[in-house]
Amino acid sequence: MSQTFAPREEFRAQAVAREQLYRDAQADRLGFWAQQARELLTWEREFTEILNWENAPVASWFGDGQLNACYNAVDRHVAAGNGDRIALYFEAEDGTSEEYSYARMQTEVSQIANTLASLGVRTGDRVAIYLPMGPIAVQTMLACARIGATHSVVFGGFSAEALHSRITDAGARVVVTSDGQFRNGKALPLKRAVDEALAHGDTPVDHVLVYQRTGMEVQWDEERDVWWHDVVPQASTSHTPAFVPAEHPLFILYTSGTTGKPKGVVHTTGGYLTQAAFTHKNVFDLHPESDVYWCTADVGWITGHSYVTYGPMVNGATQVIYEGTPSTPHKGRWWEIIEKYGVTIFYTAPTAIRTCMKWGEEIPAKYDLSSLRVLGSVGEPINPEAWLWFHRVIGAERCPIVDTWWQTETGAILISPLPGITATKPGSAQRALPGVSLAIYDNLGDEITNEDPGLLVITEPWPSMLRGIWGDSNRFKETYWSRFPGQYFAGDGAKYDEDGDIWLLGRVDDVMNVSGHRLSTAEIESVLVEHDDVAEAAVVGAKDDTTGQAVVAFVILREGADGDRDALVDELREMVRHDIGPIAKPRDILIVPELPKTRSGKIMRRLLRDLAEHRDIGDVTTLADSSVMELIKGIDAR
Repeated sequence: MSQTFAPREEFRAQAVAREQLYRDAQADRLGFWAQQARELLTWEREFTEILNWENAPVASWFGDGQLNACYNAVDRHVAAGNGDRIALYFEAEDGTSEEYSYARMQTEVSQIANTLASLGVRTGDRVAIYLPMGPIAVQTMLACARIGATHSVVFGGFSAEALHSRITDAGARVVVTSDGQFRNGKALPLKRAVDEALAHGDTPVDHVLVYQRTGMEVQWDEERDVWWHDVVPQASTSHTPAFVPAEHPLFILYTSGTTGKPKGVVHTTGGYLTQAAFTHKNVFDLHPESDVYWCTADVGWITGHSYVTYGPMVNGATQVIYEGTPSTPHKGRWWEIIEKYGVTIFYTAPTAIRTCMKWGEEIPAKYDLSSLRVLGSVGEPINPEAWLWFHRVIGAERCPIVDTWWQTETGAILISPLPGITATKPGSAQRALPGVSLAIYDNLGDEITNEDPGLLVITEPWPSMLRGIWGDSNRFKETYWSRFPGQYFAGDGAKYDEDGDIWLLGRVDDVMNVSGHRLSTAEIESVLVEHDDVAEAAVVGAKDDTTGQAVVAFVILREGADGDRDALVDELREMVRHDIGPIAKPRDILIVPELPKTRSGKIMRRLLRDLAEHRDIGDVTTLADSSVMELIKGIDAR
């Protein structure tokens, strides 16, 4: 039986209402989602149809309704008398800060919308956004939605080639960027990548709108480029939102980290906003009049779309946006920000948590974190040791942890505990949320109900589901709907425990097959980081002539761990053998100074597999620091 933590008393007041959500959804799933859509959103034209699944796998939710995402995120809060409420506290990396009320957001988003319109952007057009993390990025997304233009945010760490492919595929008419961005105390260029991307000459881009963030010099095309400060502040502060059908494309977000043509995941307006707002409100126990919420994700990723821009603002929340890294200018930066703003809800990634663990708990101990009441985890399965550290050191054992599972394609959280209801378990996402239908299948498509590992499948359509891959319906069907016809295969492994709670096992390509045994990389990583000297671990499966695949582990040691490394490797192998079994013992263990990670903090296991199989290293353009691979390449396995 896994260790559990009972709900705390202060959350019990919400428990009855939240349990009712499960009952309502079970009794009438479609009626439940219609109720959420009506309660959480303001509709210009009320819908009468809930779900149309006749063109499966393309769904239509609330299809005959009309609304505007920006109106729901901004204007209606002002109209309700909450214009003075802070929407965004912006904390720059250098410590300067600024407040944005909902009234200010309405004014400035309207000016950006009018500027985009003056540059020729119309309802249905696509706009590429390549900006640093900050209010301008959020405002530009909302301005696109206000016009009815479909935005395609490209993460500011992507290369010119990646940017070019996304601009071209989406057919973007305008690119919004900045001269540069601040990262780790340095000014890094952004417009330069846009210039390189457009130098190919095969894009439909008419204009590049450039925000001045760093003051660095940039190349300039007088016919194409437009300075933000020359046009946006002078634009009218009055703008009428374009109310669009519920199935109007709100955004395209391209998946990253793979080779070949990027997949442009399409999300529409009504269903996406409904589920993003519902999950943000209920998973985080949001009280918008009193909570200060902080999600550390960049808006270049789906977490930043759903749980920075749209979910929180539709719900009228007050949130923190931070420009920089958790270690700039010092390793207590995050905790300093939580203390400064009295953050009550904190949502971050397991990779970031493990990094903070590596730095030591004496750093967060310097700050007052008593305002925190809910913690969240996103991006990958969180290992139990990191969960327990997060709970004890950051949450002072009083804050429930919502360990959330979802994807770019799902649009919103699908599996998570709910505060006040669920006795949480370190490492388990636990339970499908109300209105979500899931199953675990074996390779033949038969449902697994015991504790055997299998494949996670979504068996019924859900409001925030992707509507397709931009411009490639065949790829959409083949990628997501062909493994189990009529049902969405998430690409992740999962299993139930003895209580029926769900444990995510990582991507299927992170589930290894060693001598016929399916082994989860996440399970082995969890064992490795239980060792006092190990700060972080990544496990991959490498081809092996004898066993099919062999386990190869990459580990980072904690500061001050200076014992005999050969002895440590022996200890780690023995721990894995003891906790999982001899079949899971790593063939090779490499002690490395760092792991290859994207700027969002995800470990690029694809590159580690290249190393483990002695192949040429693949594309490193999405890494936060590509030099990491050179450091690792010279390290011998033990």
